[in-house]
Amino acid sequence: MKSIIIGTAGHIDHGKTALVRALTGIDTDRLEEEKRRGITIDLGFAHMELMADSGEKLRFGFIDVPGHERFVRNMLAGVGGIDLVLLVVAADESIMPQTREHFEICRLLSIPRGITVITKADLVDEDTLSVARMEIEEFVRGSFLDAGRSSILAVSALAGAGLEELKKEIARLAGEIPARDTEALLRLPIDRVFVMKGFGTVVTGTLIAGKVQKEDEVEVFPTRQRIRIRGVQVHGSSSEKAIAGQRTALNLAGVAVEELARGMTLATPGILELTQKIDVRISLLHDAKPLKNRARVHLHVFASETIAEVMLHEGNSLKPGESAFAQLRTDAPMLLLPGDRCILRQFSPVITIGGAVVLDAFPHRRQKKDAVIAFLNTLAGGSLPEVVLARILRQGPEGLSLAGVVRETGAKKSMLQPLIAALLQQKKVLQAGELLVAAEAFTKALARIIAVLDAFHKANPLVAGISKEELREKLGVRPEVLEALLAQLARDKKAEATGEQVRLAGRGVELKDDEAKAKGDIEKAFASAGLKVPAMFDVLGKLPIDKNRAQKLVTLLLRDRVLVKLADDLVFHQSALAGLRQILASYKAQSPKIDVAKFKDLTGVSRKYAIPLLEYLDRERVTRRVGDERVIL
Repeated sequence: MKSIIIGTAGHIDHGKTALVRALTGIDTDRLEEEKRRGITIDLGFAHMELMADSGEKLRFGFIDVPGHERFVRNMLAGVGGIDLVLLVVAADESIMPQTREHFEICRLLSIPRGITVITKADLVDEDTLSVARMEIEEFVRGSFLDAGRSSILAVSALAGAGLEELKKEIARLAGEIPARDTEALLRLPIDRVFVMKGFGTVVTGTLIAGKVQKEDEVEVFPTRQRIRIRGVQVHGSSSEKAIAGQRTALNLAGVAVEELARGMTLATPGILELTQKIDVRISLLHDAKPLKNRARVHLHVFASETIAEVMLHEGNSLKPGESAFAQLRTDAPMLLLPGDRCILRQFSPVITIGGAVVLDAFPHRRQKKDAVIAFLNTLAGGSLPEVVLARILRQGPEGLSLAGVVRETGAKKSMLQPLIAALLQQKKVLQAGELLVAAEAFTKALARIIAVLDAFHKANPLVAGISKEELREKLGVRPEVLEALLAQLARDKKAEATGEQVRLAGRGVELKDDEAKAKGDIEKAFASAGLKVPAMFDVLGKLPIDKNRAQKLVTLLLRDRVLVKLADDLVFHQSALAGLRQILASYKAQSPKIDVAKFKDLTGVSRKYAIPLLEYLDRERVTRRVGDERVIL
């Protein structure tokens, strides 16, 4: 059954609640004060079912909003998720101040369809009714309620006149309304919290996306609490599940009513994130005052409300009737996704001044203004593949995971995976582990590595290469992206990685004449010493170069395994260690075991050298220690 949410709008005492009662048989004024004063103070809810001309059964949920200017914030909590609005205008008063404000709110929220309902038609004569109709036609001209596109119907809730015609028009428009996305991530903004005897905590709201069923787990934003769904009701009847577009009541397990409040949101757990900075396109009303940069406003999104600071991306003020990109910095963390519509109200006095559509809930810091504007233009007018590519490209060589794309767009993995597969096939995006990197950013990062390596070699001629970690920090990329970059450079034969060092392909250490001679002297000193090696500082002290360059030469010899370091000041030439292996191999023919004393006699070294050498042989699996002896393997 197709579900449609209808909201009322209009001035106080123009008959919104009476109209809903006449259509549905349900009195939406549930509070004692509402009944005593005869006005709607908070949101009211009702429902009905109709049959479309096609035979399709339609289910309608009504949200009746207060019309008094003091309760506009309550009105705003209810209109964010509606599909169709009934703009109610009393025939005996016509267009009034709250008619105008409610109409502008609906327009700013881009509610796509509506019907203008002239109520109390039985209280006026035909001439007065005609004048009211003409005033309304002029008022809505050019809007989504323009008489050329939308009906203006006169009714009497008390007499019942015009109600059947109104129901037929509601059913007709319902056929034009596309079904909401039940496969999207679940989001249900809470507009009411109460305790039901025998059940416990219950919340209600309009399910704006996704679906929910009994025993599902949901996450509460902004508290991040995980809660189990004990029961589901749709339009007052128990149900196994609720889908997008339905008025939904959820019985929650393990949470007190004091822990929840209007403005919170239930969502798919473990995927979405809160934000306090959002990039938006603001549209200012024609009769609003200019909006200055850094102005503070009241921000309303679905059932939530907070204070936000407006940071215009261009210029110092926004003129009435104009639109511009801006960043809203909110006092409280909010759960927002691209496409969400907001209402802006002046900080003081509190009146509606404009609206905004969310483009990016996770803007980057310190981006150039031109880049921000270009990016937001893509988000505002691009297709989903273009938007996803722009979001990946924005991350540069850092890349963006599929989970990150989900978090930023609000689209499910199942929707994004074929789209990303196409971008990979088109070679617009490359994959590095779990990360997606735009081909453009990847190419720039390759050039950056070459530049970094070239600069490193020039500054460090005696060092074979830069460490991977240092290179990664200079590039600002994650390890998996660096490995993908190095693999590509290796395929292109432009760079090579040896262990944890990276260097330009074919680029060795460049030694000056005195450095080459010193390197040879170091090697000769240790090669000729055999196992009775000299102290390193004695060898370096005899060289004709400074200590810093001499130490770098030692590092080169150690890297190339010409010298092998066994302790802080105990270095051997590789030929001496190779000779030691041969000595032990020959000795094994006499005895498979050797102790420290015999080892000293066999090699002619002191205990100072014997112990480190035996431990080295253990590590190299030439020997294995058993008690005070070694077994020669």
